[in-house]
Amino acid sequence: MIQQRAALVIGNANYTGQNTKKLRNPVNDATAIARKLKKYGFGLTSVSDGSFVQMRTALSTFQGTIQPGGVALVFFAGHGIQIDGENFLFACDTDAGGENQAKYSSLSLNQVIDVLDRSKADTKIIILDACRENPFEAAWHRSGANRGLASVFAPRGTIIAYATSPGHIAADGLSSNGVYTGALLQHIDVPDTPIETVFKRVRNTVAADTNGKQITWEHTSLAGDFYFNTSAMSFVTTYASSSLADSLFVLDPGKTSHQIIRGLKSVDWYTQNPAMDRLTPTFANTVKDETLFVLGRNIYQAAHGGARSPEAYIRNFLGKTSGMKPEKIRPLLDGILYEIFFDSRGELREAIKGNMFSDAFELEKFPQFKDSFEFIAETLIGAHGDFYRVPGKGHMLSASVVTKAEKRGRLVTGVFVDTVNVFSLSDPEYAVEEGEPTPARSVSQDAFEEELAKELIVPKGLLQVRYTPALQPIDPIRYPYGWGVSKK
Repeated sequence: MIQQRAALVIGNANYTGQNTKKLRNPVNDATAIARKLKKYGFGLTSVSDGSFVQMRTALSTFQGTIQPGGVALVFFAGHGIQIDGENFLFACDTDAGGENQAKYSSLSLNQVIDVLDRSKADTKIIILDACRENPFEAAWHRSGANRGLASVFAPRGTIIAYATSPGHIAADGLSSNGVYTGALLQHIDVPDTPIETVFKRVRNTVAADTNGKQITWEHTSLAGDFYFNTSAMSFVTTYASSSLADSLFVLDPGKTSHQIIRGLKSVDWYTQNPAMDRLTPTFANTVKDETLFVLGRNIYQAAHGGARSPEAYIRNFLGKTSGMKPEKIRPLLDGILYEIFFDSRGELREAIKGNMFSDAFELEKFPQFKDSFEFIAETLIGAHGDFYRVPGKGHMLSASVVTKAEKRGRLVTGVFVDTVNVFSLSDPEYAVEEGEPTPARSVSQDAFEEELAKELIVPKGLLQVRYTPALQPIDPIRYPYGWGVSKK
């Protein structure tokens, strides 16, 4: 079962209260962490430069998103301090005129821990890039013994990570991120790495960056393993790791199937096409499933690159595999679908290999291939892929395309999915001043919808497009340069 993940991310930098000072990086830190968490399947509740009321409201909202058996994570970057042994996370309007004022205008860490402890999440994570240098000690005539944050008890199933050890202060950093968050961003992407190991690597990086002056700290009572980034190799048991990460697949030049794979890998059409033609149904029935999976991957990559025989193989998959045993067709199609989304290391691609995406997913309508599409859907869910609709589930997606009339056609100005405009300028070099014409290319309606399906990662046959205002079949569509549809 795939765990549901929820996160509360707070970054406070623009402090306005008495005895507080502005910080350089917390909003940047929170933004960068939120982007990573979203990538790894977390639903987000976010606050930037939040007031005390906004922080309390966000905590309540976040509480409602935590799912039983799931993961709940809280990240805070900003001022934090201990008062009488209890830790408080400062809002931008926290009144730090005195300890009592600060207590009642900032968020108690104990309250955050209590929310997590009362939830039915299996894994609770708190990350505190707090206790930055601040003037509280001098203003309140405090002793050095009360600097930074205090050590706290981590309830069962919880890990609490501090930017520095209890009673010490953390560096805000001179770059766009704080020292601690910057180190976390360096290590969070490493696939299949337990969270404890991630924080150990963060500790080494922070110690090196601060010449040993800042030592990070964790309290943990986690009962099981948690990974931010999971590659397919960590949970797919149907195929070996050397097939899922086919950079590990060792070719044996003496095997015909491996010769075909080598030919498909050549990126030379004059080599790829004859290699593809050697894969007959009779021969495929003699090939091991692991090798058929890798063959499927390389058939797709060659077709994506424009090789005619692999293209024809995918477009006429039913005919080309006629005579193959069903149990041999399955790994071949699994590999074709897998190659669209996963790279040679078994990690999700930043952008899919989409040139034959809709052609491959045309096979979803045939009941005999159901297992392959269930395989890719579950693999994408397990890898925390971020999609409007999970490919392989057969779900329709409706998109509303807004256009405006121009002399040469209708210019696309918006693409709405689930009530949100996901069409935006991705390359600032194509920005134009207000009133200037927008540079765009003319495409047919069919070509536009093909490209839109690829960007939305939805098979064209499952994408329902409506135009506002309605288009005439002969209307050319003007697709602005430098614009595109964002990922979910």
